[in-house]
Parts: sequence; structure tokens; C-alpha cells
Amino acid sequence: MSSPLTTAAPAAPAKASGRAAPRLRTTRRHSAGKPRRSVLLTVLTSLVVLYTVVPLAWLAVNATKTQAGLADSSGMWFADDFALWDNLRDTFTYHDGVFTRWLLNTLLYVVLGAGGATLLAVLGGYALAKFDFPGKRGVFATVIGAVAVPGTALAVPTFLMFSEMGLTDTPWAVIIPSLVSPFGLYLMWVFATEAIPTELLEAARIDGAGEARTFFTVALPLLAPGIVTVLLFTTVATWNNYFLPLIMLKDPDWYPLTLGLSAWNSQAETVGGEVVFNLVITGSLITILPLIAAFLLLQKYWQSGLAAGSVKE
Repeated sequence: MSSPLTTAAPAAPAKASGRAAPRLRTTRRHSAGKPRRSVLLTVLTSLVVLYTVVPLAWLAVNATKTQAGLADSSGMWFADDFALWDNLRDTFTYHDGVFTRWLLNTLLYVVLGAGGATLLAVLGGYALAKFDFPGKRGVFATVIGAVAVPGTALAVPTFLMFSEMGLTDTPWAVIIPSLVSPFGLYLMWVFATEAIPTELLEAARIDGAGEARTFFTVALPLLAPGIVTVLLFTTVATWNNYFLPLIMLKDPDWYPLTLGLSAWNSQAETVGGEVVFNLVITGSLITILPLIAAFLLLQKYWQSGLAAGSVKE
């Protein structure tokens, strides 16, 4: 008589526990997947954003002022007269339009210097990642050591070497050193190691593809995010390069934007020099716009390149 009761009593809890278990697992899954908020991290991130945005805002605001307006108004707000269009016109026409020449020089240095550095980094990184050869450890040590050496430490020896070769005060004095990017080479080395499966290369070789065809048709598409990342780094480094052109170039016709704007800024310190701080600020705003556009347009590529290899499959 008691058997129905004894069999029915355990049945209900078992059924209930069977329904509750998935809910418990689901709750744990959601709590584990939800990132925890950190007040300290939020404060630090906000400080970094302010450190980045405030100078850009100051530059954009003051580019709308005349030379007199820069001294008579607050640095973080607009003046009574809006002179942005006049400043843009004067920047491109001042000193017979030398700003345009400096802009074209900078583009030349970026296309040949940064583009060549990216090409060499891609070829060298792919070779170091996928081929074994004698002295590979020595090359690795050399690349790591070169990354740790600041560029300013090599500027004077580079100047002495180029002076002996008769290349100073020429565009090649800026382009040739820009072709060497140890960090770009190391980044492409690491990226190619993770992004290109060795089995895929072996399959292409078994199918009869040569090394050149394997590289261009199989490896190169897989290296696209890394290529864009290295290209952005080398472009920014070449575009903002100041110290190397400073010691290599004397002819203002070969100045990049950084050196040319510095020369305009220094006019105020010379006897009888014209003060053109409004043109310096406007030229600086024009200078950073291509870099901002490049980062915004290529953002998805360089972010994926930096994240490559961060997740273990």
C-alpha cells in the first residue's frame, strides 16, 4: 500500500530538479559571460580620451582665428571673427605656396619610404616565418635589438654615412632610412607565423605552384590585415618624422610638413620675422587630417591585424 507513495514522492523532485538545472546553468553562463565593470579602468580610459581629444579640439578651434584673435580670445572657444577659410587660403598661398610643396614632399616620403618599408617588412616577415635557413636565430636577435634602439640614436651615424656618400640635402637622405622598419618586420614575422597555415603552403606546392605564385595567390591575401597594420605604423612614423629631415636637409624646397611648419613657427623668434601662428595652427590641422582619415577608413583591417593570434583555437 505504501509503494505508490514511495515511488511518487521521489518522482516530483527529480522532475523539478531536471527543470531547475538548465536554469541554473543558464544563469551561471550569463554571469560568467558578462564583463565586470571597473571604476578605475573607466577613469583611466576617460583620462586617455581627454588627453587625446582636447589637443585636437584646441587645434580645430584655434584654426578659425586670426593672428590677433589668438591673443584676444580663450584657447578653448571661438573668437568673434570666423577666419578658417581665410587661414586655409593664406596657408596655401604664403611664401609663394611653399606649403603645397611641403605637402607633396611629405607624400613622396610616405609613398616611397613607408610603402617601401611595408613591402620589405612583408617579404622579410614571410620568409622568416615560413622558411628555415642558417643564421635565422641571429637574424631574430638582430631584429629584436634593432626594435630596442631609438631612431634618434642612429641619426648622427646615418648623417655621417650619407654625408660621405654625398646624399645629404636630397630626398634620398629621408627615403632610404625610412625603408628600414624593425618593428614592422617583427610584426609581420609574428603575423605570418600565425595567419598562414604551413599545410596550406605545402598543398599549393604539391599542386605545382612555385614560391612566387604561392606567395602572391595564397599567402598575400591572408596577410592583408597585417600589411595594413604595418602600413599605418610606417606611414605615421614617416609622416611625423622630424629629427631625420632636420639633420639631413638644408634646402627648404625639400622640407616635409613637420620641418616646414617648425620653420614658420620659428619666424617669430628672428629679428624682423613675421609672426604667423595662425597659419602654423591651420597647417597643423591640415597635416593631421590625412592620418585621421587613414585610421578611420582602415580601422577594421588594422584592428584585426593587432588581434591576430590572440585567441588559441
